[in-house]
Amino acid sequence: MIYDYMEIENAEGMPEIADSALAMEFLLSIKTGIRNAAIAITEAYTPDVRDEFYHQSKAGIKLQEELMELMFKKDWLNPYEMKEQFIMDEKSVKAALMIGMMKLFPGDTSRMGMMAQIDSDE
Repeated sequence: MIYDYMEIENAEGMPEIADSALAMEFLLSIKTGIRNAAIAITEAYTPDVRDEFYHQSKAGIKLQEELMELMFKKDWLNPYEMKEQFIMDEKSVKAALMIGMMKLFPGDTSRMGMMAQIDSDE
């Protein structure tokens, strides 16, 4: 049997998997932004520009802290227990492989589910 994973009844567990992956990607992006702001501070010529990069880096650090707290609460990140983090990472890899093997789009794409329908009368 082929499932249409775009339909809610066949997507059980997917939101949690997607949320954790998006949170990790967002965390990495925040860290890159902080690093870039720190480099920009050292290369900025005027004090006003340096101050702006400094404030951006502080805001990035605060955002990183908030996101990491969320990830800790959701059990998506555990950097202090490497064994636990390895188990989480292994689970993520298996989920990514599973998603890669799914037939996400069925042959028949004329569906009446949650997707927007375009009227052909126009």
